[in-house]
Amino acid sequence: MYAIILAGGYAKRLGPIGENKAKALIEIAGKPIINYIVEKLENIEVIKKIIVSTNQKFGDDFHQWNKKFKFRKVKIIIEPSRCEDEKLGAIGGIEFVIKKENIDDDIIIIGGDNLSGIDFNELIRFFKGKPVNALYDIKNIEEAKKFGVVKTDNNKIIDIEEKPEQPKSTLISMCIYIYPKRILKYFNDYIKEGNNKDSPGYFLKWLCKKEEVYSFVYDGFWFDIGDVKTLEKADNFMRSTNYLL
Repeated sequence: MYAIILAGGYAKRLGPIGENKAKALIEIAGKPIINYIVEKLENIEVIKKIIVSTNQKFGDDFHQWNKKFKFRKVKIIIEPSRCEDEKLGAIGGIEFVIKKENIDDDIIIIGGDNLSGIDFNELIRFFKGKPVNALYDIKNIEEAKKFGVVKTDNNKIIDIEEKPEQPKSTLISMCIYIYPKRILKYFNDYIKEGNNKDSPGYFLKWLCKKEEVYSFVYDGFWFDIGDVKTLEKADNFMRSTNYLL
């Protein structure tokens, strides 16, 4: 299994904080967000390599980060973009990594700006060769409007609606997915059809029409670091609880 951490965005909503630093490298409680993810993945035996997908603007920063922390399994892949208008989008970035690394294996995809206490070992045990998306009950209809709202039936995902004006539930898609290697060919098919490359949720919605996709509902803390308010909230939470991931 390969892990792909998505870190190719330009953090526009973070204002000056994200202007010269990738979101995944912003520190929370004295540690880069991405470290909370990588430190857990490094200790999972089935994960052969952890690929961090970023862009040309922040590529050197990630190389310096990896040099500093000396992670054993990490490899930095830089997509050919320097600004928002050039970015490949999440799906484009995943397809770029799959082709560049000639990946023919199961993959776990994680948003580099996701901070949670999810147990990746438990998620992988649940996987068993089927497409899986980690879900989270945000318990607030207004908050659900900011995310992909998921409809399930007997643990299967049957639909997802990106940032709906009127959410039908508060169960949302976390940017954490596991796909068996047989699914990898679909990324290229999806892009060739001219579909939206920016959000993984659009690919998931498309995939649900072709394959059975299963839900793994996570019940713990979770922060999607998309704006300054959430960043501050996450930092305060981690410091106040002295939480060790």
